[in-house]
Amino acid sequence: MADKTILVAVADDHAIVRKGIIELINNFGNFKVIIEAANGQELIEKITTAEQLPNIVLLDINMPELNGFETAAIIKREWSDIKMLALSMHDHEYSIIKMLRNGAHGYILKGMEPEELKDALQQVSQQQYYHSNFVSGRLFNAIHTNKKNEFNLSQKEMEFLSYCCTDMTYKEIGVKMELSQRTVEGYRDALLDKLKVRSRSGLVVFAINMGLYTH
Repeated sequence: MADKTILVAVADDHAIVRKGIIELINNFGNFKVIIEAANGQELIEKITTAEQLPNIVLLDINMPELNGFETAAIIKREWSDIKMLALSMHDHEYSIIKMLRNGAHGYILKGMEPEELKDALQQVSQQQYYHSNFVSGRLFNAIHTNKKNEFNLSQKEMEFLSYCCTDMTYKEIGVKMELSQRTVEGYRDALLDKLKVRSRSGLVVFAINMGLYTH
């Protein structure tokens, strides 16, 4: 039995980048690009009038008209079944966090190898997070079986994780939690070790999936 074809939309304001990505995706076998757009506004208009909705949207962050953050928020609100994979030139932690909050299921850089793109699309198509730079295998399994208690999180740790999903710095989180910055950074380091993640982005993936961020 042949694999189901996964339908993809690509939005990027740089035509040469967009065309190259589309060519790659169409050569992956069971993926097919059905929509391309030069900005978020064009993408929303095309999804609205499409005969078939894409399963995945590959979404550039920096675009005119509507940027990736704004576009992701609209897609999350209007078409919650569509999965999103954020695409950027830069590995900025707060950009990753904001895209995850707005519904993205992963984040890849434009300097990626083709196999990484294929792997990311495959993981997201299975309703999973693309997690190579976000979470460990153990955390990934806990996320999808809703077993946050497996990590024996304290109430303070869960409170800290919820604030990690915001734009607050660690110093500002400390003020909110009435703790010193050093204590807050201690929570961070302990959770990075406990959850086996490399960065704040990994903490955010866990927090969002476990329902610890509800704003």
